[in-house]
Amino acid sequence: MSAAAADMHADPEAKRRRTMITPEGLALPITVASRGSRVGALVLDFIIVITAIFAIQLVFGLLLWAVLGAGFDGTEGSIPAAGEFALILAILAIFAARYGYFLAFELSPRGATPGKRAVGIRVAARGGGRLTPEAVIARNLIRDIELFMPILFLLLAPSGEQGNAGIAGLVWFGIFMAFPFFNKDALRAGDVIAGTWVVEAPRTRLAGTLSTQGAAASEGTSTLTGARYQFGEEELSVYGERELQTLERILREDQGEALSAVHATICRKIGWDPGAGDERAFLEAFYAQLRAKLESDMRFGKRKADKFS
Repeated sequence: MSAAAADMHADPEAKRRRTMITPEGLALPITVASRGSRVGALVLDFIIVITAIFAIQLVFGLLLWAVLGAGFDGTEGSIPAAGEFALILAILAIFAARYGYFLAFELSPRGATPGKRAVGIRVAARGGGRLTPEAVIARNLIRDIELFMPILFLLLAPSGEQGNAGIAGLVWFGIFMAFPFFNKDALRAGDVIAGTWVVEAPRTRLAGTLSTQGAAASEGTSTLTGARYQFGEEELSVYGERELQTLERILREDQGEALSAVHATICRKIGWDPGAGDERAFLEAFYAQLRAKLESDMRFGKRKADKFS
């Protein structure tokens, strides 16, 4: 057994670790969410959605009963225009609860529904960029083929009412249901089409300050050239906690090529051109001042998870 295989056997999470390359060229270590956590999140979200749909039906049912003097199914006569309008509103509200729930939360800066947040996972674009509305819409519309229709066939196919077509459909949609077990990243068909994956997003505090961080660096002064690096509010607002952690890891590893690449990326992002040869001092100053800003914001209840927040 190789050393890498031994490490994976000792640490099951090692098999789910990946590296995401952002559009800026930064390598971000991530962990693909386990299939169990994804199922748990889906169950929690379904409980919320079903509860919301039941509440909508109850509210509109009581409204019709009180206003029209008839049950929700109109058993005491035809429903007048006002009742039909209320029914249309109820249908739209149910549609919004079923589809809008996932779309709204996954398009938020957190990229996660309440169910995903509860188990510590989120949706991310595999290209490292920001989740687009097109990607979120695509992955959620495919859910009908992956989940809702298989459930329907599971209920109807055993009865024989649909004949061989029902059994064939059950097998076909069963493939979609089992799709996450056919690839190492546990991707749904919707993830493949949308270019997304679901990754772990544990709630963590900012890590301890770099032990190599000296007073000169925190003040923005280079011990090599004497240059003073001071960044304004607008420049520090470009990045968030995730980028801070990545910058800290790169400073700890202290690899020349990585420092140069990150230095060039940050300079391009904030519009600076300090030249080459003093990359580490620049990055240490940026790290110290970005960290101070994020910690100050946290004291006032403001969190910036990443550059997209």
